[in-house]
Amino acid sequence: MVIKKGFLKRKKAQMKNKEIFQLLHKKNGQMKIQQMSFMLLGVFLFFALVGMIILTIKFSDLKQSATDLEEQNAMLLVTKLANSPEFSCGEAYGNQKTDCIDEDKVMMLKENINKYVNFWGVSNIEIKRIYPENKNIECTLSNYPNCDTIKLINKSSSGYDKFNFVALCRKENYKDSVVNKCEIAKLIIRYEEIK
Repeated sequence: MVIKKGFLKRKKAQMKNKEIFQLLHKKNGQMKIQQMSFMLLGVFLFFALVGMIILTIKFSDLKQSATDLEEQNAMLLVTKLANSPEFSCGEAYGNQKTDCIDEDKVMMLKENINKYVNFWGVSNIEIKRIYPENKNIECTLSNYPNCDTIKLINKSSSGYDKFNFVALCRKENYKDSVVNKCEIAKLIIRYEEIK
């Protein structure tokens, strides 16, 4: 019986040790699972932040690319606008001229510009007489041709200007005859900055 009692005590102690061991292993397993989940969460957050930084850099570059593209379009438009049918002198002043703007035609276009506001895709189109001296008088039908600046499209916006020098020609009465009068002007186009 003494042997049995000792055996039982050892058996109970072993069982208690085994339960404690299992309990410790169970807690240890739970701790490892928590560590793994925190590690996965940390790795996910790290890659999410890296992805956000890359997207921010790409989108800032995209805005710059769009602004550069608008600038290139404005440069191309300002060079070909003077030769477009809406502006060009054509053969009205003798022979075909390049970079020649018919001022009479532009004044009529200005009166009907509401139909063409979005036609060219720019925010401002302006023609400024440079020579003879510019007094910054805006042209209307009442003060034409004693003016210097024709504002075809004038949306108030921030952006960049591109310009081209042109010949600004019109028909004028001089000593009972009609003469061609051409002056130096600047054709200015403003495009909007992409924000």
